Amino acid sequence: MNADATPLTSDALLAVILNSLDDDKAEDVVQIDLHGKSEMADYMVIASGRSSRQVGAIADHLVDHLKQDHGRASRIEGKEAGDWVLVDVGDIVVHLFRPEVREFYQLEKMWLDPAEAAKRG
Repeated sequence: MNADATPLTSDALLAVILNSLDDDKAEDVVQIDLHGKSEMADYMVIASGRSSRQVGAIADHLVDHLKQDHGRASRIEGKEAGDWVLVDVGDIVVHLFRPEVREFYQLEKMWLDPAEAAKRG
């Protein structure tokens, strides 16, 4: 990122994150608007990778992309196991799961409104 670049808004940052996840073939990507629901972040993104290895690779690529191209530092937790990796980008929190771990925790059902959660199964 060059020195005079303006910082990304949370909406622009969300677009960068979604593009990165798409590039890395993350599956079942869900974005949840947290405005008015939580003070911790503006958005939550939940996605799956097919294996622990892919989940870790998606997380690494996302963190590297945000730092190299946008000067955004991220905190990453859980990468060692690769079952559930959390990437905290400040305005946005990204949860990356193996499918069976995601199914077990059903995190999006806690944050989506009941009608949206019902559509997801």
